[in-house]
Amino acid sequence: MKNRTIVCFGPGPRFKGGMQNYNTSLALALDKEERNKVHIVSWTQQYPAIIPREFVDKSSTTDLLQGSRVKVTYLTNYNNPFSWKETADYIVSLKPEMVTFQWSIALQGLPMAHIAKRLRKAGIHVVFDIHFVIQKEHSSIDKFLTKYALKHASSFVVHALHTYEELKTVFPERSFGLVDKLDIHEKAFTSVVKLYHPIYDLYKPIPNFNLEEEKAKLGLKKHVFLYFGFIRKYKGLDMAIQAFAELCQERDDVSFLICGESFWKTLDDSKWSTKLKQTLFGWAKKLVLRKSDDEREDNPLEWIEKLSVQENCVVFNRFISNEELPKFFQVSDAAVLFYRTATPSGIESLSYNFKMPILATKVGHFPETIVDGFNGYLAEANDIHSMKDQMVKFLDSPINRDNVAKATENMSWTNYAKAICNYE
Repeated sequence: MKNRTIVCFGPGPRFKGGMQNYNTSLALALDKEERNKVHIVSWTQQYPAIIPREFVDKSSTTDLLQGSRVKVTYLTNYNNPFSWKETADYIVSLKPEMVTFQWSIALQGLPMAHIAKRLRKAGIHVVFDIHFVIQKEHSSIDKFLTKYALKHASSFVVHALHTYEELKTVFPERSFGLVDKLDIHEKAFTSVVKLYHPIYDLYKPIPNFNLEEEKAKLGLKKHVFLYFGFIRKYKGLDMAIQAFAELCQERDDVSFLICGESFWKTLDDSKWSTKLKQTLFGWAKKLVLRKSDDEREDNPLEWIEKLSVQENCVVFNRFISNEELPKFFQVSDAAVLFYRTATPSGIESLSYNFKMPILATKVGHFPETIVDGFNGYLAEANDIHSMKDQMVKFLDSPINRDNVAKATENMSWTNYAKAICNYE
């Protein structure tokens, strides 16, 4: 069989967050096929320099690429257009058959469009792996940047039918074909491969884990609900805390374990550089965002004290390193994803890696992946009483973890890689 080179453009392992996990996992999955030569070509800086946030993971020490053949090159600086050309030239020099782009935010439209356009001109198949089309935070330029970048795709991967429908609204004039496997030689239409968000397997459960001992160390009670990941307004942590507080009025054997970094509170506010960034970013946001969409002052953790549930909540309000992550999932019984809006969620996939049931809202893709009463429970959107009721249901009728494994048995990275490479 002919060897082939594949490039995964997106954040490399040194960055925080779901996109790094996703891009790294995809590269590792592709690397398992012997004939593939896989490169990660990464940003050095993913966003405008005025954004007041730390994006680099300075806590983890594990090399997620250890033992693989994957090569990673940090090259693309959002703030340096010369690096965009350098990136495109470098990728072309690798002579890849295919390049995947991780599309997760319209703000990256300018550099991605520049790179993708040059790759298409060089005859390289460009796949945009779309995590969502319509931004959770709407700005006046998102629609333009989205169309400007995505028009350079040879084909697309989506993780939910809702995303496919959104894509068609962006390009009503294009002919899309929804397929199960990618054929890079198809010319009759623009291929859209409907897949899923694969189950993260980067993080392995701790062997011989002493559950009761760890729960005692953390101050957790008998039943543990988990919120994990960046604290963002759309993720509804404020509603989850309010629902949990209602639950605490009925029973005292429950804990809410909250592990994650407040998205807009990662820099030292006392530094002049932080103050300058916050001022400039504030001006920029006023130009493009509705006031209600500016979440920088949002602090859902305040609800813990407001509702006097401090004794039932254990909070780690910081970035969780790769090394720490498994224990928080292993001490928990269910993951809480009471989102306001949702696209296929990395936290959901991470939870499934630990065979953990999900409590979620009926928004976005969740009704596609969660069968109510089988691998989780679904609450009505924006309904705190319904959220509390799902917590009660879970306690009264726990989900069998074998059900979780069964529901996700076909959502592996191996199957995903086979679908986009079209091999058996």
